[in-house]
Amino acid sequence: MDAAFERHCSELVARERSGHTAVVEGNLLYVWGGYMSIADDEVFLPNGEIWAYDLERGVWEVFDMTGDIPPSMSGTCGCSLNGHMYLFGGCDDNGQTNQRSVFDFKQIYCVNLTDGKYTWRKIAHEIGSAPSPRDKLSCWVHRGRIIYFGGYGHKQLTDVDSRNRSFIVDEVSWVADVFWGWNNEVHIFDPTQASWSEPQTHGSAPAPRAAQASATIGCKGYVCGGRVMETRTSDIHCLDLETWTWSEIIPVSSIPVGRSWHTLTAVSNSSLFLFGGLSVDCTPMSDGWLLDVETKKWREIEHPFKNKPRLWHSACPGKDSDVIVFGGSCDYILLVDTGHCNDALVFQTEPYPLFRICEDYIAKNVTNYEKLRNQLPLLPPKLLTAVQRRTSFYRPSKKQKLLVQTMS
Repeated sequence: MDAAFERHCSELVARERSGHTAVVEGNLLYVWGGYMSIADDEVFLPNGEIWAYDLERGVWEVFDMTGDIPPSMSGTCGCSLNGHMYLFGGCDDNGQTNQRSVFDFKQIYCVNLTDGKYTWRKIAHEIGSAPSPRDKLSCWVHRGRIIYFGGYGHKQLTDVDSRNRSFIVDEVSWVADVFWGWNNEVHIFDPTQASWSEPQTHGSAPAPRAAQASATIGCKGYVCGGRVMETRTSDIHCLDLETWTWSEIIPVSSIPVGRSWHTLTAVSNSSLFLFGGLSVDCTPMSDGWLLDVETKKWREIEHPFKNKPRLWHSACPGKDSDVIVFGGSCDYILLVDTGHCNDALVFQTEPYPLFRICEDYIAKNVTNYEKLRNQLPLLPPKLLTAVQRRTSFYRPSKKQKLLVQTMS
């Protein structure tokens, strides 16, 4: 990469947004969609572009997209599977209270993130029935399949069974024979067969909810919190993705306050990291917690971002158990919707390996110490390239300093 293009990339920054989709593929954090506020208007971000943040170099690039491009949306559920990003659900720009239009997906949208073409395609299902329209849902990925849970959306009167507790009607939002509400349904999409199915679950399922957070560890799918009617919860449930059995985890420690629009990220074989959200009393949160799913203990962690509350942000796993939080809002967006963000917060949840510590130390200090700078050429070629890439992460750039914050 030549110096001019490197400088150009270092000045690019993805726009502020909330309700977007983000996934990590290789060393790149991909960001698509979402919305921001301009004056009193909600403006959806362009659907024909995808932003890529290089986690090693600390620079953004933006790529044009082609193919069957999805509509501009927020609240969609995105995930990464075999180098592809999949989207399902969401709310389009016709959204209005009581009459908002949730985009009626009968297809899932998919884009290959590894071929450099960024061409969308929509997958028309060939087997089964797609779920009813919804947004603010979550998902797990297991054995090449995507398992969706919950969300807020609408159903026709003929599809609502008052005896079935999988859908709670939002009493203030129904129109004619269309009922809006929360659900706790589990739906499976298999990309290899383009099929939908709805497993028969066992055990005590979580209450219907939306804006919850989910994460996967092994064959277990975890769901935490979310909005249940007029309340926000802090309960955590586990779905065995082999037996389809629900169980609730009852913590034996202090617990986070109830919240929605937060994130939950797996950082080890037994740990989940929770960050941010909107609390029971409608306060934007900036606390971080680790849950050990084996001991059932929550532990609040110290971090340098206590002055950066976030809700409806994204959180993705990075290398060495890092968690990369991007975007979101620092306001109670149902009342004041002006505080959308575009910085990336890098949370360190585990001690770094010695190589990472050395690499970061060199990258931070090489420009200030001539002796260190003169010794760089002595490094093996592969290691030298890695250090040079990492050095650009710490380059003194005004926009870059505003963009990336780390715990180091």
